[in-house]
Amino acid sequence: MIENIKVYTSDKYWRQIFTDLGMVVVATPNLADVVFDDIDIETPISIMDLQALILNHFDNSDIIHKIFGKDVVLSNLQRKLIVFLYKNPDITMRELKTALGMSPDITTHSVETAIYQLRKKYGHDFIINENGKYKIGRL
Repeated sequence: MIENIKVYTSDKYWRQIFTDLGMVVVATPNLADVVFDDIDIETPISIMDLQALILNHFDNSDIIHKIFGKDVVLSNLQRKLIVFLYKNPDITMRELKTALGMSPDITTHSVETAIYQLRKKYGHDFIINENGKYKIGRL
């Protein structure tokens, strides 16, 4: 259920708990799907409640709604891409692939294809590439 969600926390005990749950603990907050340090949590907490809390923060529907002004249907990769670019503007394709869990040298063009599809649907200025750095533009 929460396996492969990238989480960041500065607390070594929570890092171990997340690792035991099968989550990917990352070294910096900008690579995380969920920054656990930003979540207000009351302890003790059950594993079920912890999983629900993490999934709730992983959803990022609020960011998608803020960008589009409404709920939209996106593929998982498109959603991750948009949320990551929103949180981390001016990022290279290599860094973007790494952040999305891919090898930076991967020969597949799935990220480029996702960008192409988003530009086709929402306009060429939706995702901007300036000097090799990507960011969210305008609809």
